[in-house]
Amino acid sequence: MNATLDYSRITDQLYIAARPTDQHVEIIKSLNVRLILCMFIERPAQALTLPPFQMLHLRTFDSPLLPMPWSSLRRGVEMALPEIQAGRSVLVYCKQGRHRSVAMACCILIGLGSSAEDAMKLVKEKRPAADPGAWHIQRRIRKFEQRWQDKYDGRVVTKLAK
Repeated sequence: MNATLDYSRITDQLYIAARPTDQHVEIIKSLNVRLILCMFIERPAQALTLPPFQMLHLRTFDSPLLPMPWSSLRRGVEMALPEIQAGRSVLVYCKQGRHRSVAMACCILIGLGSSAEDAMKLVKEKRPAADPGAWHIQRRIRKFEQRWQDKYDGRVVTKLAK
């Protein structure tokens, strides 16, 4: 079997991938990933749920009819920010690394102080397969930015999780 992982480095501590498997553990470890955010309805690969990783499984659909919940996006961002601020990496994945993981990565960037526009531009630049412009994805990213700013007055939030 092929152990090649379809992933993209968005920032020094943020990666987007398409559905990693048990075979990708060593690659993910080499990226200093400690938190994995699974944005996929199916169960994550077993090896990705074991130390040194912490797995947050946010069961979401890629459907205009079932938008990703604010609570899932917020929870993912609140888990990711302390990891990134401590210099550890975060891997976000979904089935193809095009929509749900892209939305979460953009929301993490918003939590770090980027605008939705800048976050979507950066993710698209770093991961050409990403489609943050899909109307249902872009809508969630922009809505997240609005709600995050309302909740935190646009400031970067530190030490939310732990």
